Amino acid sequence: MPRLLLSQLSLRICSTFSLVLLASCSKTPELSKIEGFAQGTTYNLSFELPTKNAAPVSDIQKAVADELARIDKALSNYRDDSAIEQFNAQQTTEILPADTELVALVEAARKVYVASNGCYDLTIKPLFDLWGFKKDEFSPPTDEALSQTLAMIGMNKLETIDANHLRKQIPQLRIDISSIGQSYSVDRIADVLENYGIQNYLVEIGGELLAKGKKTNGDPWRIAVEKPLPNERKLQKIASFDSGAPVALITSGTYRHFFDSNGKRYSHILDARSGKPVEHNTVSVTIFHENPTIAGAWGTALLCLGSKDGIKVADDNKLAVLFIDQQGDELIEHETSAMKTLKDVSLLQP
Repeated sequence: MPRLLLSQLSLRICSTFSLVLLASCSKTPELSKIEGFAQGTTYNLSFELPTKNAAPVSDIQKAVADELARIDKALSNYRDDSAIEQFNAQQTTEILPADTELVALVEAARKVYVASNGCYDLTIKPLFDLWGFKKDEFSPPTDEALSQTLAMIGMNKLETIDANHLRKQIPQLRIDISSIGQSYSVDRIADVLENYGIQNYLVEIGGELLAKGKKTNGDPWRIAVEKPLPNERKLQKIASFDSGAPVALITSGTYRHFFDSNGKRYSHILDARSGKPVEHNTVSVTIFHENPTIAGAWGTALLCLGSKDGIKVADDNKLAVLFIDQQGDELIEHETSAMKTLKDVSLLQP
């Protein structure tokens, strides 16, 4: 299910918001910073230039912008001339050429699709359109329409032939990588910084981020995770990236995007197996993983499953995850086994 977390913004300030970089108010050596707009949201990079042969920040900024533009041209589902939309437009069951990048993302997502028993699915977008999420006009479908749409989706109907070819088993099948697009972009922009010799950085796009190394004064990167409440902006936890090892933090939630209809609240999280919004009480999933792309897929999948089923799946896959359920006005935290023993990151009380 595409995760519509496009409004979370990281700011360098001496107070706290959702997913923000917690900065000291005391004087410390300046970090280099790059920020801008891409993929319908904002991006913010904080990094320490290498001590020798450092490139101008303007060169790095251009390289970042160029890479984001390249990703958009290749993988955006919102422009007809992108490589992914050109693939989607070909309604055939013949073997089709596909970019190596797209095939690799499909295969990464397929592993999560299988592990989540089909709850997570890159072909789910027709269901979002059916429920009215595309135009933000909620419209519960009839059983007949739901059944017809379910017949048009399913990653089990998408074959990977080789590193450059895919085949649809049904011509109408479409791939939508919205659920992992931003997390994949985080990974790619981190690679851009690494290519310039940068080893201490924080890359954030639309609230999804990857931290590596330490700040210029030697302190760990610290990120605030907000309470999953629709009308409040308060802290739930502070994640301290203690070891300096590269770790992504991805949070998925139901608390910002939902519809109320006839006295019932409907989540924007759709279960690809039933085609319907999930009805469990899990409102937030925060995952820590060395690979941002994998974290993005798992964040969506585990939010789809909910804590009851998701904790077992996460434990089976050794994932460090914090689930938050809401029962009335109470928020209840559940940590996976890997989360309890995670050494690279510690979760602190605000």
